[in-house]
Amino acid sequence: MKLNIRSIALLASTLAAAYAPVVSSASADELPGDGKTIHYAQSDSLGANYVVAKIMTKGFEELGYKVKLSTVNTTLFFQAAAQGDLDLATDINFPQREPGFRKVADKADMIGKGLIEGGGINGYLIDKKTADAYSIKTLDQMKDPKIAALFGDDGKADLINCDPGWSCGDVVEYQLDKFGLKDNVKSVRGKYEALMVEAVARVKRGEPVFFYAWSPSWMNKALQPGKEVVWLPTPFDALPPSVPNNGTNAVPNVEGCAAGANPCRMAMAAWNWTAVGNKDFLKDNPAVKSLVEHASFPLATWSNWEQAISQKGGSDATIRGLSDAWLSENKALLDGWVAAAKSAH
Repeated sequence: MKLNIRSIALLASTLAAAYAPVVSSASADELPGDGKTIHYAQSDSLGANYVVAKIMTKGFEELGYKVKLSTVNTTLFFQAAAQGDLDLATDINFPQREPGFRKVADKADMIGKGLIEGGGINGYLIDKKTADAYSIKTLDQMKDPKIAALFGDDGKADLINCDPGWSCGDVVEYQLDKFGLKDNVKSVRGKYEALMVEAVARVKRGEPVFFYAWSPSWMNKALQPGKEVVWLPTPFDALPPSVPNNGTNAVPNVEGCAAGANPCRMAMAAWNWTAVGNKDFLKDNPAVKSLVEHASFPLATWSNWEQAISQKGGSDATIRGLSDAWLSENKALLDGWVAAAKSAH
């Protein structure tokens, strides 16, 4: 049989197609999470961290992973992560939760630098009206019985503290003792949200308030530091031995610090929502680690989310609405995080 040039070319292309490595095109479409499930945890403290959990879930799914999300107390998460029952959480409050993390540090790792850009702050605030009227510029002035009496009905200042069981409340109790304020300041520990709703109403009525708070928080929107309330600088650094201080409590450029103090000495150094994962899981899933390392959100975004949750409630519809809005407005940003994660090794 005679073959012309055209026939030879056709035969060659047919053979090439038949023996082409089909696996290569399949592998080009393969995702790092194909066939894998992430056992992902969010804390039982509902807030903007739940919005971030949905955003991160979307990112993990774009990497091919299936995601099983559980709501778990942070102490229980540490135990489960150490045992390999849970893989990852992205809302661990550091440095306050560092003592618990240390106990499982041989089995778990911290990931990245935190999901709040620049970190958050914790401290003591009073209403600006009273601060201006009585020239209150520091927390130390609560040693003056006349000043303290402005914030309570029994001669002592009522300080709205954290919920019973929250680690921040233990920090406050410790500091009241170390700062010599126990005689003049009464720590009020109840349902923080309810107490703060009343505090907001009192400020709006022009009445004195004294409370412990953190940023980002819905409080920063309801009572804006510098306009309706002021942060009171603490006299010196003081934390329980179990709570490490990563740097100085003197935080620069704090908006709304009393008398314009800069830096403003807060209750502790900057804090952050930090990710923690099981070591073996992270070693086997570098794409997950990379995605978390790239993810971060501006403090103002966190505060907006917290305010929306405070106003609308923490239903799944509210949380999903906030996460969907972010995903719609920041598609290119998430795409960049995912692209970097796909190439992680």
